[in-house]
Amino acid sequence: MMKGNRRGAALMIAMLGGGLFATSADARVPAGIWANPSNTVQVRFAPCGRGRDALLMCGTVTWASEQAKADAERGGSPRLVGTQLFTDFEEEEPGRWAGTVFIPDIGREVEGTITQIDARTLVGEGCLLGRLGCREQRWRRVK
Repeated sequence: MMKGNRRGAALMIAMLGGGLFATSADARVPAGIWANPSNTVQVRFAPCGRGRDALLMCGTVTWASEQAKADAERGGSPRLVGTQLFTDFEEEEPGRWAGTVFIPDIGREVEGTITQIDARTLVGEGCLLGRLGCREQRWRRVK
C-alpha cells in the first residue's frame, strides 16, 4: 500500500512540474475558437507564453471565407488561414487584455484590446492613430 501511495505522489509531482494543471491565469484566457461579427473569419485564442507579469494570449486564424481571403490578399496577406491576428495580449485587469492586432485587409498592425463580456462574447477594439479611426467588433464563441 505504501508503494502505491509513493507512486501516486510521484505522478502528482510530475504532473504539477510538467504544467499539466492549468493555473488560474490559464483559466482566464478565453481559449477556444471565436468568430467575427460577419462570420467570415474564425480565430483560435490560446495561451502563447509569458509576458512581464502575466500569461500572454494570441489568436490565429483557423478558417476564413473566400471573400475574407481575397480581402487579405489585396491587403498584402496571401495566406490568411494560419496568420496570427492577435499577438502578445496581456491581461491588464480581469477579463480585459491588450496587445497587437494585425489587420490583414490593410496589412497593418495596431494596438488593441479584447474584453470578455461573458463566456460567449468578446469585444475587440483597435485604433489606427491614437484614438482616431477606432473600430469595435463583437466576437462570438464557436467552440
